[in-house]
Amino acid sequence: MWFIFALLSAVFAALTSILAKIGIEGVNSNLATAIRTIVVVLMAWGMVFLTNAQSGIMEISKKSWLFLILSGLATGASWLCYYRALQTGEASKVVPIDKLSVVITLVLAFIFLHEQFKVKSLIGCILITVGTLIMVL
Repeated sequence: MWFIFALLSAVFAALTSILAKIGIEGVNSNLATAIRTIVVVLMAWGMVFLTNAQSGIMEISKKSWLFLILSGLATGASWLCYYRALQTGEASKVVPIDKLSVVITLVLAFIFLHEQFKVKSLIGCILITVGTLIMVL
């Protein structure tokens, strides 16, 4: 099931880029990010209440709170930078560079989460990086 959700995530991320590029025309990138964030917050809380998950909020540990907040800050910084790049650059160049996050995530997962970094992971990272460079140069 994770594969289906991951694939849907990729489809929605692609739609996000195209819709954002069209919608951001003539709009300050920070304002556009704020509007997008409001929609995401409403949608996320809607899903919490729809699935009756709100009761779990009291069970969240301090460690989880800390890392969820840090993750939120990283997401916010990413979105602000992404929208600014998208506003001033071509989507066909901004998006591949943004997707270098795959390579960075694999390296960070190896360093901080002690996940295995196999030869196929290294080859994949090299191919993604080279592919990205070819697309943006």
